[in-house]
Amino acid sequence: MTTRPLVALQDVSKSFGPVEVLHGVNLALHAGSVHALIGENGAGKSTTMKILAGYQPPTQGDVLFEGHPAQFGSLQDGEAAGIVMIHQEFNLAEQLTVEQNIFLGRELKRGPLLDKAEMRRRTKEYLIRVACDVSPDALVSGLSNSEKQMVEIAKALSRDARVLIMDEPTAVLTNRETDVLFKQVAALRAAGTAILFTSHKLDEVAAISDHITIMRDGDVVHSGATSEMSEDAMATAMVGRDVSDLYPAKPGVAADAPVVLQVENLSVPGFASDVSFTLRQGEILGIGGLIGSGRTEVMEGLAGLRPATAAKVTLFDKPARFKRPGDAQQAGLCYLTEDRKLRGLLLERGMRENLTLANLHKFGGFMIDRRAEETALTDAITEFDIRAGTRDVQVGNMSGGNQQKLLLAKVMLSEPRVLIVDEPTRGIDIGTKQQIYAFLRRLADAGHAIIVITSEMPELIGLADRIMVMRLGAVSGMLAPDDINEDAIVRLSMGLRTDKTPEMA
Repeated sequence: MTTRPLVALQDVSKSFGPVEVLHGVNLALHAGSVHALIGENGAGKSTTMKILAGYQPPTQGDVLFEGHPAQFGSLQDGEAAGIVMIHQEFNLAEQLTVEQNIFLGRELKRGPLLDKAEMRRRTKEYLIRVACDVSPDALVSGLSNSEKQMVEIAKALSRDARVLIMDEPTAVLTNRETDVLFKQVAALRAAGTAILFTSHKLDEVAAISDHITIMRDGDVVHSGATSEMSEDAMATAMVGRDVSDLYPAKPGVAADAPVVLQVENLSVPGFASDVSFTLRQGEILGIGGLIGSGRTEVMEGLAGLRPATAAKVTLFDKPARFKRPGDAQQAGLCYLTEDRKLRGLLLERGMRENLTLANLHKFGGFMIDRRAEETALTDAITEFDIRAGTRDVQVGNMSGGNQQKLLLAKVMLSEPRVLIVDEPTRGIDIGTKQQIYAFLRRLADAGHAIIVITSEMPELIGLADRIMVMRLGAVSGMLAPDDINEDAIVRLSMGLRTDKTPEMA
């Protein structure tokens, strides 16, 4: 590692109006090194990265490039210096093709004409490097979230970055895709690229980074070699409290607890067929399986979000068939989407509008009672510990963890008795995870029935009372409490038998 950093922040502070969000931050990125930046949602990581990349200027302090003060007036200035950022929120033009996105604003020309042949050749090369099996002609709007992320990474590779800033790049990736990404990171490190990597997955931070900086409330609270810090120590430094007891205790579901939801042979055309299960009062049922196994689509079909058929659905001992989400909500079943930014929240509006939108009938309907809405928001902020600079902040400017807590508050305003939560902690720090896990367990203890869909193995094992594993659109097996372990889940996900015949009810 060279003694002089390639790019650095020196005593950088940043204010938005009267609110200072960064307080004298120092950070140094060296060529040929991976530097991890971690902290809770709202700790200041995103603002720090945006200042490094030229998206925002510091209010005080300096950005140093190769040891000299640099003033990046825009992201184009940062990219011209070789600083490229992969965003957590996709920075892709949805109605353009993969090839067009990769070369957008940097189109290759042969004389006065576009060199389409060379752009296609290079696009295929970049996609091969990240093992992304999509066509250069595919519209981005038709890609899955994980495919979009790999296109973002391919786009970054095309820019020959000297400094690569990666904001939660693995949040929507499968384990295989994450392995591919890490191989690319290793190759870039070996080639002398300086890399800043952020992730809430501390095992990834420990595995991939050389140096670590930890932020809390706009301050750097630790900076040093990653090898000198355990994952538990990282988590404690991030949140300022012990989070080793991440998952609440499971009291167990009584054998005679009433069945509140019974589903027989639920099918969603093109995604799943003949899915059957039961859900008891006070139970958290986890749904696992590989991405593409039909987990989300089945629950969307059940909740009226996509077409579905079933031999029988019984909710609270009454036949149920939900053609629209409103039907399910009225019957006491609510679905919390995995995509809070595109499908869960209106990012250009405030917290109040987002909180009450699905339940305007409770606030006057045609003539909205603004005072009642403000009271509901005050209650939600307190109950869900939603942290924002001001009450009228645009939701898109809130951290991911606080967006998720607002979305949970929005769903709970419908007073569901059965709650389906899809990827409840994706892209969320460990402290907020602990809060959400505790809230879900309190709901179950109070008699609610909960279904949790998650790609995170520890979350599945730590939270669920039973686990239903899906594979290729069908139920591969059901694991009782005593049978829950990583090996059993993996075997069922891969279509292999466990030592015991899976319980199917």
